[in-house]
Amino acid sequence: MKSIKRRDQAVASEARTAGLRSRATSLKAERNDMGISTVERGHRSVGEGEKRARVRKGAVETPPVQSVERALSLLEAVAVSPEPVPLAQLTQVLSIDPSSVFRLANTLKRRGFLANPNGRKHYVLGPAVWRLSREYDWSRMLISICRESVKALATRTGETAHLAVREARQVFFIDHHACGDQGVIVAGQTGKLMPLHCTAHGKALLADFGLEELQALFGTTPLERYTARTTVSLSELAKVCARARADGYAMDNAEYLDDVRCVAAPVRDRGGLVIGSIGVSAPVARMTQGRDAVLAQHVCDTAEHVNALLRA
Repeated sequence: MKSIKRRDQAVASEARTAGLRSRATSLKAERNDMGISTVERGHRSVGEGEKRARVRKGAVETPPVQSVERALSLLEAVAVSPEPVPLAQLTQVLSIDPSSVFRLANTLKRRGFLANPNGRKHYVLGPAVWRLSREYDWSRMLISICRESVKALATRTGETAHLAVREARQVFFIDHHACGDQGVIVAGQTGKLMPLHCTAHGKALLADFGLEELQALFGTTPLERYTARTTVSLSELAKVCARARADGYAMDNAEYLDDVRCVAAPVRDRGGLVIGSIGVSAPVARMTQGRDAVLAQHVCDTAEHVNALLRA
């Protein structure tokens, strides 16, 4: 029995190592592909006599620092593992000598980016990662990345465009831009909180939620009815979220305010997690049947552009 247990542990360890190595190789390949394509573009665009241009491009195409690349690969490998990662597995992931891996891991540990929860050379992410994540203003980052896209969406549609994030059970609007070409427009809501269950932005933020997740989020708190069209059932809201996930956008058909309709799409990070929503709001009289589909396409195109920026 002991030999079988040791064999199973060895198989599990080998599988974890293979998974970590595959993840690290994939990440390295992504970086290499980006670097190679940049260099190739540089060679194609520079002629024999364009030495000055070559110097300028050379300054932009600074090669990566190997030790930094390795340290980041190490952090990424630890981050994707559900269990503490032994030094031996990290050595296989980075394919360098154990002493170099140990020095990298020890340096990251000294700065708080790695930790040894069991006192051995098995690593998890350290408190410095959590501290940076907690202290960084992610909303400000999202505003910076999305601001021009929000403006472009408002200009393209002639309506008021908003950017929002989720705050517990509410939508928090963090930026907006209103087009001045219309006589009557929806006022910007930056800095305001609204309910999740009956706004387009809220439903876009909940796009990946199933019934169980919705029940965990809302608990036994009843969903408030704001208009005759407001969804107040969690089971119905789960269907709405599934439709938003399938369509790539969510609608608010005068469900929060009788005279306003909205369409919004999820903003996703590199891993596909919904971290925000972007959309437009218009008076009911202007977001008529037919035009809502056009606005939805503009919103989806804008969201995909933002998602590409976040993946870069």
